[in-house]
Amino acid sequence: MRRQPIQFRLHLTIASLLVSVVLAGLPAPAVAQQGMATTAPRGQGSLSFTVGVPVGEFDDNIDNLGYGANLFIGGMLRNTPITIGLDASFLVYGRSRDRVPFSGTVGPRVTVDVVTTNSIVQPHFVIRLQPPTGPVRPYLEGLIGFKYLFTETRVEDDRTTDRIASSRNFDDFAWSGGAGAGVDIRLGQNADARGRQQSFFLKLGVQYLRGQEAEYLAEGDLEDTNNDGVLNENELPIRRSKTNLIQPMLGVAVTF
Repeated sequence: MRRQPIQFRLHLTIASLLVSVVLAGLPAPAVAQQGMATTAPRGQGSLSFTVGVPVGEFDDNIDNLGYGANLFIGGMLRNTPITIGLDASFLVYGRSRDRVPFSGTVGPRVTVDVVTTNSIVQPHFVIRLQPPTGPVRPYLEGLIGFKYLFTETRVEDDRTTDRIASSRNFDDFAWSGGAGAGVDIRLGQNADARGRQQSFFLKLGVQYLRGQEAEYLAEGDLEDTNNDGVLNENELPIRRSKTNLIQPMLGVAVTF
């Protein structure tokens, strides 16, 4: 896969920030609906598509952007703009697929797919500052948690993609923390049975997550270089660096 220029990735991140700032500054349109509940929501959640842009040493070692999903859920502290919750991202930054014979005995008459993925799971504790109501809700947040980096290989049926077997080839942890900013733009709202507002939003955001040093593999690093049928760590090109990421995201959010 061709390496994305660092200028492109910086422009992507800057564009996301600018869109958030501009939209947050738009005047709030008047809302007049008969029977609309006035009770403030107590919780919120979101699901977003996200891109992981490696930064610094991590960018030097990883040739690809990461793609995946972000999930957030939190509870609002009553009569404050503070939300406390959990934020989790799953990113795949490398993937390869090979079709090979099922076994030496069967030969090429039955084939399977061998799929290797390089992934990152990032759970974080979050404190967010955000207005609990309104058609446009900008936010700032702080995050602390960890990253789990792992490379996994699985064998799949080449017709149904059912998993036949799998192995975790390499993994490591790194402490992580950072900050985020964004804006939720209301698309619609109603009231639940208790008279509490439920609103639906378009979410635009970006996070900068600093990760401590970790060891990991890049796409294509799983090779049996001495042909002994075993993947020993001493023959793997293990990389080590800080694991900093910038994550623009686009998704949907709801208050409840």
